Amino acid sequence: MSVLALGLNHTTAAVDLRGRFAFAVDQLRPTLQALHTRLAGEAALLSTCNRTELYCAVPAMGGHSAHQLQRQAVEWLANVGQVSPEELLRHTYVLQGDAAARHAFRVASGLDSMVLGEPQILGQMKQAVREADAAGTLGTTLHQMFQRGFAVAKEVRTSTEIGAHSISMAAAAVRLAGQLFEDLSRTRVLFVGAGEMIELCATHFAARTPRSMAVANRTLERGEKLASHLGAESIRLADLPHRLHEFDIVVSCTASTLPIIGLGAVERAIKARKRRPIFMVDLAVPRDIEPEVADLPDAYLYTVDDLSAVVQTAGSKRQAAVAQAEAIIETGVQGFVHWLDQRATVPLIQALQSQAEAWRHTELARARKLLAKGEDVDAVMEVLAKGLTQKMLHGALAELHSADPSHRPQVAQTVSRLFLRGELPPGRTSSGDEPTGGRS
Repeated sequence: MSVLALGLNHTTAAVDLRGRFAFAVDQLRPTLQALHTRLAGEAALLSTCNRTELYCAVPAMGGHSAHQLQRQAVEWLANVGQVSPEELLRHTYVLQGDAAARHAFRVASGLDSMVLGEPQILGQMKQAVREADAAGTLGTTLHQMFQRGFAVAKEVRTSTEIGAHSISMAAAAVRLAGQLFEDLSRTRVLFVGAGEMIELCATHFAARTPRSMAVANRTLERGEKLASHLGAESIRLADLPHRLHEFDIVVSCTASTLPIIGLGAVERAIKARKRRPIFMVDLAVPRDIEPEVADLPDAYLYTVDDLSAVVQTAGSKRQAAVAQAEAIIETGVQGFVHWLDQRATVPLIQALQSQAEAWRHTELARARKLLAKGEDVDAVMEVLAKGLTQKMLHGALAELHSADPSHRPQVAQTVSRLFLRGELPPGRTSSGDEPTGGRS
Protein backbone atom coordinates (compact mmCIF):
# COMPACT_ATOMS: atom_id res chain seq x y z
CA MET A 1 0.00 0.00 0.00
CA SER A 2 1.04 3.60 -0.64
CA VAL A 3 0.44 5.78 2.45
CA LEU A 4 0.28 9.56 2.16
CA ALA A 5 -0.24 12.48 4.54
CA LEU A 6 -1.20 15.89 3.16
CA GLY A 7 -1.72 18.78 5.53
CA LEU A 8 -1.22 22.32 6.68
CA ASN A 9 -0.78 23.51 10.26
CA HIS A 10 0.12 26.47 12.44
CA THR A 11 3.72 26.42 11.20
CA THR A 12 2.92 26.41 7.47
CA ALA A 13 -0.23 28.52 7.15
CA ALA A 14 -1.73 31.55 8.89
CA VAL A 15 -5.02 31.24 10.76
CA ASP A 16 -7.09 32.81 7.96
CA LEU A 17 -5.79 30.32 5.39
CA ARG A 18 -6.30 27.41 7.79
CA GLY A 19 -9.87 28.56 8.23
CA ARG A 20 -10.55 27.79 4.56
CA PHE A 21 -9.80 24.12 5.19
CA ALA A 22 -11.48 23.65 8.56
CA PHE A 23 -14.12 20.93 8.94
CA ALA A 24 -16.60 20.59 11.78
CA VAL A 25 -16.93 17.08 13.23
CA ASP A 26 -20.34 16.57 11.61
CA GLN A 27 -18.83 17.40 8.22
CA LEU A 28 -16.13 14.74 8.33
CA ARG A 29 -18.26 11.72 7.45
CA PRO A 30 -19.99 13.08 4.31
CA THR A 31 -16.74 14.73 3.20
CA LEU A 32 -14.83 11.46 3.45
CA GLN A 33 -17.54 9.55 1.61
CA ALA A 34 -17.41 12.05 -1.25
CA LEU A 35 -13.60 11.88 -1.31
CA HIS A 36 -13.70 8.07 -1.31
CA THR A 37 -15.42 8.03 -4.70
CA ARG A 38 -12.57 10.10 -6.10
CA LEU A 39 -9.56 8.37 -4.55
CA ALA A 40 -11.00 4.83 -4.38
CA GLY A 41 -8.81 4.10 -1.38
CA GLU A 42 -8.61 4.51 2.38
CA ALA A 43 -8.93 8.02 3.84
CA ALA A 44 -9.12 9.82 7.19
CA LEU A 45 -9.44 13.54 7.84
CA LEU A 46 -8.13 15.37 10.92
CA SER A 47 -9.29 18.96 11.42
CA THR A 48 -8.50 21.12 14.47
CA CYS A 49 -7.89 24.81 15.08
CA ASN A 50 -4.20 24.26 14.38
CA ARG A 51 -4.22 21.78 11.50
CA THR A 52 -6.11 20.06 8.71
CA GLU A 53 -4.58 16.78 7.55
CA LEU A 54 -5.67 14.16 5.05
CA TYR A 55 -4.32 10.63 5.42
CA CYS A 56 -4.72 8.24 2.47
CA ALA A 57 -3.74 4.70 1.55
CA VAL A 58 -4.18 3.01 -1.83
CA PRO A 59 -2.75 -0.15 -3.36
CA ALA A 60 0.78 0.40 -4.63
CA MET A 61 -0.19 -1.29 -7.89
CA GLY A 62 -3.32 -1.29 -10.00
CA GLY A 63 -2.92 2.20 -11.47
CA HIS A 64 -2.47 4.05 -8.19
CA SER A 65 1.07 5.37 -8.03
CA ALA A 66 2.24 7.57 -5.20
CA HIS A 67 2.41 10.49 -7.64
CA GLN A 68 -1.19 9.99 -8.74
CA LEU A 69 -2.37 9.78 -5.16
CA GLN A 70 -0.57 13.01 -4.25
CA ARG A 71 -1.95 14.85 -7.26
CA GLN A 72 -5.53 13.76 -6.60
CA ALA A 73 -5.31 14.62 -2.90
CA VAL A 74 -3.83 18.08 -3.55
CA GLU A 75 -6.44 18.88 -6.21
CA TRP A 76 -9.26 17.81 -3.91
CA LEU A 77 -8.06 19.84 -0.91
CA ALA A 78 -7.32 22.88 -3.08
CA ASN A 79 -10.90 22.74 -4.37
CA VAL A 80 -12.21 22.59 -0.79
CA GLY A 81 -10.35 25.77 0.13
CA GLN A 82 -11.01 27.42 -3.24
CA VAL A 83 -7.33 28.01 -3.94
CA SER A 84 -5.11 26.78 -6.74
CA PRO A 85 -3.10 23.57 -6.21
CA GLU A 86 0.07 25.65 -6.62
CA GLU A 87 -1.00 28.05 -3.86
CA LEU A 88 -1.95 25.17 -1.60
CA LEU A 89 1.40 23.41 -2.04
CA ARG A 90 3.21 26.53 -0.82
CA HIS A 91 1.57 26.08 2.57
CA THR A 92 1.32 22.30 2.92
CA TYR A 93 3.49 19.30 3.61
CA VAL A 94 3.19 16.07 1.63
CA LEU A 95 4.67 12.96 3.26
CA GLN A 96 4.75 9.38 2.05
CA GLY A 97 5.47 5.94 3.49
CA ASP A 98 7.42 5.92 6.74
CA ALA A 99 7.52 9.75 6.76
CA ALA A 100 3.71 9.85 6.76
CA ALA A 101 3.53 7.36 9.63
CA ARG A 102 6.22 9.23 11.58
CA HIS A 103 4.26 12.46 11.21
CA ALA A 104 1.01 10.81 12.37
CA PHE A 105 2.77 9.34 15.42
CA ARG A 106 4.33 12.74 16.28
CA VAL A 107 0.95 14.44 15.98
CA ALA A 108 -0.74 11.86 18.22
CA SER A 109 2.06 12.24 20.78
CA GLY A 110 1.77 16.04 20.88
CA LEU A 111 5.22 16.69 19.42
CA ASP A 112 3.81 18.60 16.46
CA SER A 113 1.40 20.71 18.51
CA MET A 114 1.63 24.42 19.18
CA VAL A 115 1.59 23.47 22.86
CA LEU A 116 4.19 20.73 23.16
CA GLY A 117 2.73 17.53 24.56
CA GLU A 118 -0.84 18.85 24.86
CA PRO A 119 -3.27 15.94 25.31
CA GLN A 120 -6.26 17.28 23.34
CA ILE A 121 -4.86 16.31 19.95
CA LEU A 122 -4.92 12.60 20.80
CA GLY A 123 -8.65 12.75 21.52
CA GLN A 124 -9.22 14.74 18.33
CA MET A 125 -7.27 12.18 16.33
CA LYS A 126 -9.28 9.30 17.81
CA GLN A 127 -12.47 11.15 16.90
CA ALA A 128 -11.20 11.55 13.33
CA VAL A 129 -10.52 7.81 13.12
CA ARG A 130 -14.00 7.00 14.45
CA GLU A 131 -15.56 9.26 11.82
CA ALA A 132 -13.51 7.62 9.06
CA ASP A 133 -14.56 4.20 10.29
CA ALA A 134 -18.22 5.24 10.34
CA ALA A 135 -17.85 6.68 6.83
CA GLY A 136 -16.48 3.36 5.59
CA THR A 137 -13.17 4.87 4.45
CA LEU A 138 -10.91 3.44 7.16
CA GLY A 139 -9.26 0.32 5.80
CA THR A 140 -6.77 -2.13 7.27
CA THR A 141 -3.68 -0.02 6.54
CA LEU A 142 -4.82 3.28 8.07
CA HIS A 143 -6.47 1.44 10.97
CA GLN A 144 -3.18 -0.28 11.73
CA MET A 145 -1.20 2.95 11.42
CA PHE A 146 -3.47 4.93 13.73
CA GLN A 147 -3.79 2.19 16.35
CA ARG A 148 -0.01 1.86 16.46
CA GLY A 149 0.19 5.66 16.69
CA PHE A 150 -2.19 5.72 19.65
CA ALA A 151 -0.13 3.07 21.43
CA VAL A 152 3.02 5.11 20.78
CA ALA A 153 1.34 8.27 22.09
CA LYS A 154 0.33 6.46 25.27
CA GLU A 155 3.89 5.27 25.82
CA VAL A 156 5.25 8.77 25.18
CA ARG A 157 2.91 10.29 27.75
CA THR A 158 3.59 7.65 30.39
CA SER A 159 7.35 7.25 29.84
CA THR A 160 8.42 10.87 29.29
CA GLU A 161 7.66 14.32 30.70
CA ILE A 162 6.80 15.72 27.29
CA GLY A 163 3.82 17.72 28.57
CA ALA A 164 5.34 18.86 31.84
CA HIS A 165 7.46 21.76 30.60
CA SER A 166 5.03 23.86 28.58
CA ILE A 167 2.05 26.03 29.47
CA SER A 168 -1.33 25.48 27.88
CA MET A 169 -3.14 27.78 25.47
CA ALA A 170 -5.64 28.58 28.21
CA ALA A 171 -2.88 29.48 30.66
CA ALA A 172 -1.27 31.67 27.98
CA ALA A 173 -4.52 33.57 27.56
CA VAL A 174 -4.70 34.21 31.32
CA ARG A 175 -1.07 35.37 31.31
CA LEU A 176 -1.69 37.86 28.50
CA ALA A 177 -4.84 39.16 30.18
CA GLY A 178 -2.80 39.70 33.33
CA GLN A 179 -0.42 41.94 31.40
CA LEU A 180 -3.30 44.21 30.37
CA PHE A 181 -5.30 44.16 33.61
CA GLU A 182 -3.29 44.50 36.78
CA ASP A 183 -5.90 42.74 38.92
CA LEU A 184 -7.95 40.03 37.20
CA SER A 185 -10.20 39.73 40.25
CA ARG A 186 -11.75 43.04 39.22
CA THR A 187 -12.56 41.99 35.65
CA ARG A 188 -15.71 40.61 34.03
CA VAL A 189 -15.12 37.67 31.70
CA LEU A 190 -17.30 36.40 28.84
CA PHE A 191 -16.85 32.99 27.25
CA VAL A 192 -18.41 32.47 23.83
CA GLY A 193 -18.97 28.79 23.12
CA ALA A 194 -19.20 25.80 25.45
CA GLY A 195 -16.75 23.29 23.99
CA GLU A 196 -13.71 21.65 25.49
CA MET A 197 -11.37 24.58 24.83
CA ILE A 198 -13.75 27.12 26.34
CA GLU A 199 -14.23 24.91 29.38
CA LEU A 200 -10.46 24.69 29.81
CA CYS A 201 -10.05 28.46 29.49
CA ALA A 202 -12.91 29.11 31.88
CA THR A 203 -11.31 26.84 34.47
CA HIS A 204 -8.04 28.81 34.26
CA PHE A 205 -9.75 32.20 34.49
CA ALA A 206 -12.00 31.02 37.33
CA ALA A 207 -8.89 30.23 39.34
CA ARG A 208 -8.11 33.98 39.28
CA THR A 209 -11.54 34.72 40.84
CA PRO A 210 -12.80 37.41 38.41
CA ARG A 211 -15.64 39.69 39.52
CA SER A 212 -18.11 37.86 37.28
CA MET A 213 -18.24 35.37 34.42
CA ALA A 214 -20.80 34.67 31.72
CA VAL A 215 -21.22 32.00 29.03
CA ALA A 216 -22.86 32.68 25.66
CA ASN A 217 -23.61 29.70 23.47
CA ARG A 218 -25.77 28.93 20.45
CA THR A 219 -27.29 25.97 22.30
CA LEU A 220 -28.69 27.49 25.48
CA GLU A 221 -28.90 24.18 27.36
CA ARG A 222 -25.19 23.42 26.88
CA GLY A 223 -24.26 26.98 27.80
CA GLU A 224 -26.33 26.78 30.97
CA LYS A 225 -24.65 23.53 31.95
CA LEU A 226 -21.16 25.06 31.72
CA ALA A 227 -22.32 28.28 33.41
CA SER A 228 -23.79 26.29 36.31
CA HIS A 229 -20.52 24.40 36.70
CA LEU A 230 -18.58 27.68 36.85
CA GLY A 231 -21.07 29.64 38.92
CA ALA A 232 -21.46 31.96 35.93
CA GLU A 233 -24.34 33.64 34.13
CA SER A 234 -25.75 32.07 30.96
CA ILE A 235 -26.75 34.45 28.16
CA ARG A 236 -28.18 33.96 24.70
CA LEU A 237 -25.84 34.34 21.75
CA ALA A 238 -28.36 36.70 20.16
CA ASP A 239 -27.94 39.09 23.10
CA LEU A 240 -24.18 39.27 22.66
CA PRO A 241 -24.02 42.52 20.60
CA HIS A 242 -26.07 44.37 23.23
CA ARG A 243 -24.09 43.13 26.22
CA LEU A 244 -20.54 43.00 24.86
CA HIS A 245 -19.65 46.32 26.51
CA GLU A 246 -20.17 44.80 29.97
CA PHE A 247 -17.10 42.57 29.72
CA ASP A 248 -13.41 43.34 30.06
CA ILE A 249 -12.28 39.96 28.73
CA VAL A 250 -13.87 37.96 25.89
CA VAL A 251 -12.72 34.45 24.98
CA SER A 252 -14.38 32.87 21.95
CA CYS A 253 -14.13 29.42 20.41
CA THR A 254 -17.11 28.11 18.44
CA ALA A 255 -17.57 25.96 15.35
CA SER A 256 -19.18 28.78 13.38
CA THR A 257 -18.06 29.09 9.76
CA LEU A 258 -18.54 32.88 9.89
CA PRO A 259 -17.45 35.52 12.46
CA ILE A 260 -20.02 35.99 15.22
CA ILE A 261 -18.45 39.14 16.71
CA GLY A 262 -18.17 41.87 14.11
CA LEU A 263 -16.19 45.09 13.94
CA GLY A 264 -19.31 47.25 14.44
CA ALA A 265 -20.33 45.43 17.60
CA VAL A 266 -16.89 45.90 19.14
CA GLU A 267 -16.79 49.58 18.14
CA ARG A 268 -20.10 50.16 19.89
CA ALA A 269 -18.91 48.23 22.94
CA ILE A 270 -15.73 50.30 23.23
CA LYS A 271 -17.74 53.51 22.91
CA ALA A 272 -20.10 52.35 25.66
CA ARG A 273 -17.09 51.44 27.81
CA LYS A 274 -15.83 55.01 27.44
CA ARG A 275 -12.58 53.84 25.86
CA ARG A 276 -11.75 51.35 28.60
CA PRO A 277 -9.74 48.53 26.96
CA ILE A 278 -11.25 45.18 26.09
CA PHE A 279 -9.13 42.03 25.89
CA MET A 280 -10.28 39.48 23.29
CA VAL A 281 -9.00 35.98 22.52
CA ASP A 282 -10.21 34.22 19.38
CA LEU A 283 -9.31 30.53 19.56
CA ALA A 284 -11.59 29.50 16.69
CA VAL A 285 -10.61 28.41 13.18
CA PRO A 286 -12.23 29.87 11.13
CA ARG A 287 -12.23 33.10 13.15
CA ASP A 288 -15.08 34.01 15.50
CA ILE A 289 -14.02 37.67 15.68
CA GLU A 290 -13.50 39.79 12.59
CA PRO A 291 -9.76 40.46 12.16
CA GLU A 292 -10.31 44.22 11.67
CA VAL A 293 -11.09 44.42 15.39
CA ALA A 294 -7.34 44.24 16.03
CA ASP A 295 -6.98 47.72 14.43
CA LEU A 296 -9.19 49.39 17.03
CA PRO A 297 -7.06 51.39 19.52
CA ASP A 298 -8.73 50.03 22.66
CA ALA A 299 -9.26 46.42 21.55
CA TYR A 300 -6.53 43.87 22.20
CA LEU A 301 -7.26 40.88 19.98
CA TYR A 302 -5.20 37.68 20.06
CA THR A 303 -5.61 34.61 17.85
CA VAL A 304 -4.26 31.09 18.28
CA ASP A 305 -1.24 32.10 16.21
CA ASP A 306 -0.56 35.11 18.44
CA LEU A 307 -0.47 32.83 21.47
CA SER A 308 2.18 30.57 19.95
CA ALA A 309 5.09 32.70 21.16
CA VAL A 310 3.73 32.60 24.70
CA VAL A 311 3.30 28.84 24.88
CA GLN A 312 6.70 28.00 23.42
CA THR A 313 9.20 27.31 26.18
CA ALA A 314 12.70 25.88 26.04
CA GLY A 315 15.16 24.27 28.35
CA SER A 316 17.22 21.14 28.86
CA LYS A 317 14.37 19.17 30.47
CA ARG A 318 12.11 19.84 27.52
CA GLN A 319 14.76 18.83 25.00
CA ALA A 320 15.50 15.63 26.91
CA ALA A 321 11.79 14.73 26.92
CA VAL A 322 11.55 15.38 23.18
CA ALA A 323 14.57 13.17 22.50
CA GLN A 324 13.02 10.34 24.54
CA ALA A 325 9.71 10.73 22.73
CA GLU A 326 11.35 10.73 19.30
CA ALA A 327 13.12 7.46 20.11
CA ILE A 328 9.81 5.84 21.12
CA ILE A 329 8.17 7.15 17.96
CA GLU A 330 10.94 5.85 15.72
CA THR A 331 10.59 2.36 17.17
CA GLY A 332 6.86 2.51 16.46
CA VAL A 333 7.42 3.72 12.90
CA GLN A 334 9.82 0.90 12.13
CA GLY A 335 7.29 -1.59 13.48
CA PHE A 336 4.60 -0.19 11.18
CA VAL A 337 6.94 -0.19 8.16
CA HIS A 338 7.81 -3.83 8.86
CA TRP A 339 4.11 -4.69 9.05
CA LEU A 340 3.49 -2.79 5.80
CA ASP A 341 6.31 -4.66 4.05
CA GLN A 342 4.84 -7.95 5.19
CA ARG A 343 1.43 -6.90 3.89
CA ALA A 344 2.99 -6.31 0.47
CA THR A 345 3.80 -10.04 0.18
CA VAL A 346 0.28 -11.18 1.08
CA PRO A 347 -0.91 -11.48 -2.56
CA LEU A 348 2.17 -13.55 -3.41
CA ILE A 349 1.63 -15.80 -0.39
CA GLN A 350 -2.00 -16.28 -1.36
CA ALA A 351 -1.02 -17.11 -4.95
CA LEU A 352 1.56 -19.66 -3.75
CA GLN A 353 -0.96 -21.29 -1.44
CA SER A 354 -3.51 -21.42 -4.23
CA GLN A 355 -1.00 -22.99 -6.62
CA ALA A 356 0.09 -25.57 -4.04
CA GLU A 357 -3.54 -26.45 -3.36
CA ALA A 358 -4.14 -26.93 -7.09
CA TRP A 359 -1.12 -29.26 -7.32
CA ARG A 360 -2.32 -31.22 -4.30
CA HIS A 361 -5.81 -31.58 -5.77
CA THR A 362 -4.43 -32.76 -9.13
CA GLU A 363 -2.10 -35.36 -7.69
CA LEU A 364 -4.71 -36.66 -5.23
CA ALA A 365 -7.22 -37.08 -8.06
CA ARG A 366 -4.60 -38.96 -10.06
CA ALA A 367 -3.76 -41.20 -7.08
CA ARG A 368 -7.42 -42.03 -6.44
CA LYS A 369 -7.87 -43.11 -10.06
CA LEU A 370 -4.87 -45.42 -9.80
CA LEU A 371 -6.16 -46.91 -6.57
CA ALA A 372 -9.58 -47.43 -8.14
CA LYS A 373 -7.88 -49.44 -10.91
CA GLY A 374 -6.35 -51.66 -8.26
CA GLU A 375 -2.79 -50.36 -8.38
CA ASP A 376 -0.48 -51.18 -5.47
CA VAL A 377 -0.78 -48.65 -2.64
CA ASP A 378 2.99 -48.16 -2.26
CA ALA A 379 3.36 -47.63 -5.98
CA VAL A 380 0.55 -45.07 -5.98
CA MET A 381 2.13 -43.19 -3.07
CA GLU A 382 5.43 -43.15 -4.95
CA VAL A 383 3.70 -41.66 -7.99
CA LEU A 384 1.95 -39.10 -5.76
CA ALA A 385 5.18 -38.01 -4.07
CA LYS A 386 7.08 -37.86 -7.36
CA GLY A 387 4.36 -35.82 -9.02
CA LEU A 388 4.29 -33.23 -6.22
CA THR A 389 8.10 -33.07 -6.15
CA GLN A 390 8.34 -32.45 -9.89
CA LYS A 391 5.73 -29.73 -9.76
CA MET A 392 7.50 -27.96 -6.89
CA LEU A 393 10.92 -28.11 -8.55
CA HIS A 394 9.86 -27.40 -12.12
CA GLY A 395 9.82 -23.61 -11.84
CA ALA A 396 13.15 -23.38 -10.00
CA LEU A 397 14.91 -25.75 -12.42
CA ALA A 398 13.49 -23.91 -15.42
CA GLU A 399 14.81 -20.60 -14.04
CA LEU A 400 18.27 -22.12 -13.51
CA HIS A 401 18.43 -23.53 -17.04
CA SER A 402 17.11 -20.40 -18.79
CA ALA A 403 18.94 -17.78 -16.72
CA ASP A 404 21.47 -15.55 -18.44
CA PRO A 405 25.00 -16.73 -17.59
CA SER A 406 25.79 -13.42 -15.89
CA HIS A 407 22.73 -13.78 -13.63
CA ARG A 408 22.96 -17.52 -13.05
CA PRO A 409 24.99 -17.23 -9.78
CA GLN A 410 22.30 -15.00 -8.24
CA VAL A 411 19.54 -17.35 -9.40
CA ALA A 412 21.48 -20.30 -7.98
CA GLN A 413 21.82 -18.55 -4.62
CA THR A 414 18.08 -17.78 -4.53
CA VAL A 415 17.12 -21.37 -5.36
CA SER A 416 19.62 -22.66 -2.80
CA ARG A 417 18.22 -20.36 -0.12
CA LEU A 418 14.66 -21.48 -0.84
CA PHE A 419 15.19 -25.21 -1.21
CA LEU A 420 18.48 -26.04 0.49
CA ARG A 421 18.32 -23.59 3.42
CA GLY A 422 21.19 -21.57 1.93
CA GLU A 423 23.61 -24.47 1.38
CA LEU A 424 24.80 -25.35 -2.12
CA PRO A 425 25.30 -29.03 -2.95
CA PRO A 426 28.73 -30.44 -2.04
CA GLY A 427 31.31 -29.87 -4.74
CA ARG A 428 29.62 -26.74 -6.14
CA THR A 429 30.56 -23.09 -5.80
CA SER A 430 28.10 -20.24 -5.91
CA SER A 431 29.11 -19.59 -9.51
CA GLY A 432 28.27 -23.14 -10.54
CA ASP A 433 31.91 -23.97 -11.47
CA GLU A 434 33.64 -27.20 -10.60
CA PRO A 435 35.80 -26.94 -7.47
CA THR A 436 39.57 -26.70 -7.75
CA GLY A 437 41.12 -30.09 -8.34
CA GLY A 438 38.09 -31.37 -10.23
CA ARG A 439 38.15 -33.44 -13.38
CA SER A 440 40.85 -32.73 -15.93
